[in-house]
Amino acid sequence: MINIRFFAILRERLGVDSLAYEYSDEKTVNDIKQNIIARGEPWTLLAEQDVLIALNQTLTSASARVNDGDEIAFFPPVTGG
Repeated sequence: MINIRFFAILRERLGVDSLAYEYSDEKTVNDIKQNIIARGEPWTLLAEQDVLIALNQTLTSASARVNDGDEIAFFPPVTGG
């Protein structure tokens, strides 16, 4: 099982803050992301170019390898002043 978390505007627009994802031998974060996007609206929000990804609380790319028990987080770019 992989715990997937959504933050900020993504959480608001998706209407959920987390998702338990049954791991079935996907190799990368992108594999899982594409499976979620394939569910249709509103999950296609994850296809937006500026969505950031963390794997086990470390910023990563979509090509990062995943394992059962990992946590993936999706969130919009962080800005500050």
